[in-house]
Amino acid sequence: MAPRTPEPGFDFQQAGKDVLAIERQGLEQLDQYINDDFTEACKRIYSCMGKVVVMGMGKSGHIGKKMAATFASTGTPAFFVHPAEASHGDLGMVGAGDIVIAISNSGESSEILALIPVLKRLHVSLICMTSRPESAMGRAADIHLCVKVPQEACPLGLAPTSSTTATLVMGDALAVALLKARGFTAEDFALSHPGGALGRKLLLTVNDIMHSGDEIPHVSRDASLRDALLEITRKNMGMTVICNDLMKIEGIFTDGDLRRVFDMGIDIQHASIASVMTSGGIRVRPNTLAVDALNLMQSRNITAVMVADGDLLLGVVHMHDMLRAGVV
Repeated sequence: MAPRTPEPGFDFQQAGKDVLAIERQGLEQLDQYINDDFTEACKRIYSCMGKVVVMGMGKSGHIGKKMAATFASTGTPAFFVHPAEASHGDLGMVGAGDIVIAISNSGESSEILALIPVLKRLHVSLICMTSRPESAMGRAADIHLCVKVPQEACPLGLAPTSSTTATLVMGDALAVALLKARGFTAEDFALSHPGGALGRKLLLTVNDIMHSGDEIPHVSRDASLRDALLEITRKNMGMTVICNDLMKIEGIFTDGDLRRVFDMGIDIQHASIASVMTSGGIRVRPNTLAVDALNLMQSRNITAVMVADGDLLLGVVHMHDMLRAGVV
């Protein structure tokens, strides 16, 4: 087949802007449907002791999958069930105490209508999202949420465009309203996103990534400066802790301290580490969030920090550890 080319002078940018204008108009119309039915739907979902089951065919199904995922990640247990598969066994996933959100622009999806008698028999609450309250699904619903739009962005009026956008936004409105009502926090969000950047920042502690045991660069206060430098080189963290046999912290010596030693003209071969170390030193507790430790390191312009319980040295965490863990 020969490649096709658009008509001369066809304006792709204008065509795209026309779509945005039509879909914005549709969303402006949606505001009127955030009404008492919306409030009742939120209350019903909020008090649900089971799960929210989202259903939809075709494009509505794609929107339903995203809606279920948004619910699940914001504190409302939910999953998607394909209506056709539900008729062949998957309806067993739905039980008393659950809520079904059924999506169909026309409100006449035969696959969903076939399930409604069984859902009624199971005493499952039914929330239908359609553009026609008078449709079969609209009449059968316990709660109907209207997602009617003035027109589709598709010039043929066939491909679901504005209507699917409106349905998606209505789903987001439900999920976020419930999130706010529950007092859902960023920490709660992180628990359902442990693999994401936010999850790492809000869940990962220095205890999870610190170097401990033999990996800790440390020498006693009786060590020479030369011995301390060898320890810094071996452990490759740009610092060493000075502590006693019980790992009680007495001080710290870093690459930055070494530059100051050179500037002071101190004899590296014969100086003791105790004479040039910085007493005490910056430290964090093992349950400190890694992101908080990172912020501390950046504010103090250091690349490593001790992890301690009081004066007891437990480990050391380096900026490179933050990078490997994806905190940065």
